[in-house]
Amino acid sequence: MSGYGPLVSLTDADVEAQLAPAGLHFVGRIRGEVRQPLPPRRGPARCLAEHGRFDSAPVAVDDHDLPAKVNADWWRMASEYGLLNDQREFLLGIYYDIPEHADPDYAWVRVRLAAEWDLVGSHVPALRSGFAGLFTERFVPKFTMLSTDGQMLLNTTLWGNGTINTIAIRPDRLPDKTT
Repeated sequence: MSGYGPLVSLTDADVEAQLAPAGLHFVGRIRGEVRQPLPPRRGPARCLAEHGRFDSAPVAVDDHDLPAKVNADWWRMASEYGLLNDQREFLLGIYYDIPEHADPDYAWVRVRLAAEWDLVGSHVPALRSGFAGLFTERFVPKFTMLSTDGQMLLNTTLWGNGTINTIAIRPDRLPDKTT
């Protein structure tokens, strides 16, 4: 039995309602495998430049312009590296239950970005870093997104030094190498 009490799973309707204030329209939950551009046994933070990793500038957690800066970095990286399809859709990783659970229910959902959006300033729980709660009450974002074609992964994350940045993984954007 878990120390968290009864496990409450979110429904798709719950996820849809949670994401709406951020300007994300829930299209549907993805069932089955989702192709990601990551090398075996590497998450985005462990990828290197040779894996197609591109980083935005870090933003300090205590920066008073944090929401505007992180949103701007996210938009630049999403646009430059091809997160959005023609309908402004992409996949977003969501926990449908407690992330700390031994076997969390993590799923990809397809979302459409509205004309008006605010991923950080909206304070949507699904886009919040749980780790940041250890040292600040402030809303600190953490989320992973994937292009619908599986060619690009984008991760906005908090680092142990108290900074946030956005990572794009896009292996097909590396210069050609000769072996």
